Amino acid sequence: MNVNARPAILGDMTPQAFIFIGRYAAGKGTQADLLIKKLAEKDPERAPLYVYTGQQFRNYIKGEKATAKLTRKVVESGGLMPEFMAIYMWARLLVEEYRGVEDLVFDGSPRRLLEAQVMDSVFAFYGMGKPYVIYLDVEHEESHRRLMLRAKTSGRPDDGPAEIENRKRVYEADIVPVIEYYRTSPNVNFIDIDGERSVEEIHAHVVQRLGLG
Repeated sequence: MNVNARPAILGDMTPQAFIFIGRYAAGKGTQADLLIKKLAEKDPERAPLYVYTGQQFRNYIKGEKATAKLTRKVVESGGLMPEFMAIYMWARLLVEEYRGVEDLVFDGSPRRLLEAQVMDSVFAFYGMGKPYVIYLDVEHEESHRRLMLRAKTSGRPDDGPAEIENRKRVYEADIVPVIEYYRTSPNVNFIDIDGERSVEEIHAHVVQRLGLG
């Protein structure tokens, strides 16, 4: 039996969570979108809820309240949000939009150890099985190359050279401990994926490891 087979595919309708994690520009958003489409094909009535905190922050900073202005400074510098803001973003989305029957796909969270530990409480609260943590393994050089290419077209203020270098420091200081936390946790299904292949190859590997083929 495939130990990574997803319970819902085997007839159990228990909602499942999928967490994409990795370096900046590792392709998390692309792979999350492809997985959402795959899951929706399997069960159109329970299309997954996409929890994309990066876009939530970019929408939030358009406001003029004090917190929005401070958040804007962090986003534009390529820095990492304090835990309370990151947790607020995805927790508010779950409280307001989650119906309790669909799968959850997280992209961009968690990015700090405390945030990951708080997120652990989500899955028990909603009666989910062990979440799948999908780590897209990309080296710094490849991440840097992708970010520089994106900077030419994105128009995002956090895609400049200084901001990219700051992201590297943030990744090593804050995100690597989260990856190691998940890698050794008995409470998640940790899946290590080579993220330096084509989009199609990566997606096929993700689908295979999740037992969705």
